Amino acid sequence: MLPSTLLTLPIASSLALFAFVSSITPGPNNTMLLASGANFGFRASLPHAAGVLVGFLGLIALCGLGLGGVFKAFPILHGILKWGGAAYLLWLAFKIASSRAVGGGESGSRPMTFLQAVAFQGINPKGWAMALGAVATYLPTGYGLVDLALGVLIFGALNGPSILTWMGSGVALRHVLERPGVLRIFNIAMGSLLALSLVPLLFER
Repeated sequence: MLPSTLLTLPIASSLALFAFVSSITPGPNNTMLLASGANFGFRASLPHAAGVLVGFLGLIALCGLGLGGVFKAFPILHGILKWGGAAYLLWLAFKIASSRAVGGGESGSRPMTFLQAVAFQGINPKGWAMALGAVATYLPTGYGLVDLALGVLIFGALNGPSILTWMGSGVALRHVLERPGVLRIFNIAMGSLLALSLVPLLFER
């Protein structure tokens, strides 16, 4: 006998649509994965991609288990997380923009590790918005662990391919970016897009 769930097919379909749109559109994770694929290749960027998926799904689970309520009770924690994350994102944007060699040939240049990517989800503004939105908007009132688990699975089924699509697009650009001048322009553009992804924070109340 299957565990009972409040997550109906219409709600699950709406959640799936939200998961697809929010996962495939540009954001900090996708921008960095595109740049990583272009600079380091598919295999070297896989730990980064896996960390993004695991970390983000963990974020949804934590929000579903009540972490979102902690931020409502202590708004200052949300502010610290938001602006601390913004500062770190700007630093990452600078590192990407200043990268000059495909494959990490320059000293100190390497793809993000699995654990770094997992940890980054905790300060990723778009990730928090997606996770809180999924739980607050699409999980039914009175949801249980089974509903939360199904929600996480739905998001994972759509978030994973989106992640690989962005990383694969970067890999496909590697042959174009072998010219240092073109790579320089690409990395500056990626760094700029990453910095611009913070603009919604300026209008968030």
